[in-house]
Amino acid sequence: MTTQNMTHDNKSIVQQALTALVATGDVGALAPLLSDDFLHHRPDATARTKPEWLAAVSAALVPLAGMQVEIEHVLADGDHVVMHSRRRLPDAGPEITVVDVWRLDDGLIAEAWEIIEPASQAEANLTWWEPR
Repeated sequence: MTTQNMTHDNKSIVQQALTALVATGDVGALAPLLSDDFLHHRPDATARTKPEWLAAVSAALVPLAGMQVEIEHVLADGDHVVMHSRRRLPDAGPEITVVDVWRLDDGLIAEAWEIIEPASQAEANLTWWEPR
């Protein structure tokens, strides 16, 4: 398989997983696309295993029912897929910007990283490197 084919296949797997989750709200649709040793890395340097992460996603789905997801970009290179989205909580809740990074291995999602930022705070983070 060429790198171009692998990149396309991996991008399709991630899109399929997220579409199934958002459309149905069923984490069961997502589970078969995750490797048994899947890890979800969190910004606080902790990680969740496949069962821990699926349980957390399942618990979050009830309060997040009706969330609008607007996918801005899906980029893939080899075994990595990056998705940038804007999400709005129901009932005019706050908007968040999310970047998900997925690593695939042998046709399954093996690792994930997620960065979440409230859209209202984005401007404050545009110049973090400038001296104060």
